[in-house]
Amino acid sequence: MFKRILVPTDGSDITAHAVDTAIQLAKIHGAQLLTLSVMEPFPYSAVSEIQPVPPQEFIDAQLRVATQRVEAVSAAAAAQGLSCRGHTTEALHAWEAIVDHAKAENVDLIVMASHGRKGFAALLLGSEAQKVLSHIETPVLIVK
Repeated sequence: MFKRILVPTDGSDITAHAVDTAIQLAKIHGAQLLTLSVMEPFPYSAVSEIQPVPPQEFIDAQLRVATQRVEAVSAAAAAQGLSCRGHTTEALHAWEAIVDHAKAENVDLIVMASHGRKGFAALLLGSEAQKVLSHIETPVLIVK
């Protein structure tokens, strides 16, 4: 049924459950597994002298962390006899990057974690999963 499954990763414990689910689904369906880690852009400001970290150092650190995250997913997939193609990208909003990547890669299913924020935290921080759900027609499996 599914041929291309995308599992976004932020390296959190809850995302590990989504990764495990995506790997099992990919094995069952003989699907290609893809993973995506979204990096935050450098927070440029009008007063650049007070930035605690130089831009290139920040960008390098973001890339290093994002690469480690996709490599961890690829390693988990490899341990189950599955290959995984990883990708990193920079975006202001993770949900937009996930939606764009899913469309560009023509995925059949997105498997992603929900951090389960409720109440005021959900109102302030929003839900990346909810935003993905409301901006794409591709099926989305939310793992809690």
